[in-house]
Amino acid sequence: NSQGRGNSGVFFLGSFELQILDSFENKTYADGQASALYGYKPPLVNAARQPGEWQSYDIVFEAPRWDAEGNLLKKAYITVFHNGVLTHHRQPYLGATGHKRVADYHTVRETGPIKLQDHGNPTRFRNIWVRELDLDAHE
Repeated sequence: NSQGRGNSGVFFLGSFELQILDSFENKTYADGQASALYGYKPPLVNAARQPGEWQSYDIVFEAPRWDAEGNLLKKAYITVFHNGVLTHHRQPYLGATGHKRVADYHTVRETGPIKLQDHGNPTRFRNIWVRELDLDAHE
């Protein structure tokens, strides 16, 4: 129950987490459920399928932008569809996410790793697609 059911996450730039969790009929804290911006923002709706069914996440992550002196020009943003349901629409991050700590923008990074988290819960991933988008061309 709670965080002990398929607990995982996707980290963008190694710092901005989108929570992965079996949230079907599973009470847990709001900003720790499936599709939450971990420790910060619950999803608009719980779109979790029942245990044993594949969950899908379609994610658009926009990296923060910095100037040459390391000043933040643009926050990181995320749009998420969980099982085809919009759960975040261009939601800004307050900074790097974490458990029981206030987020901030302390790392000057525009590119970096995508990490899958392991909390020791049985969790499988498949069909992961990564595509770089030129979002600056549309601003």
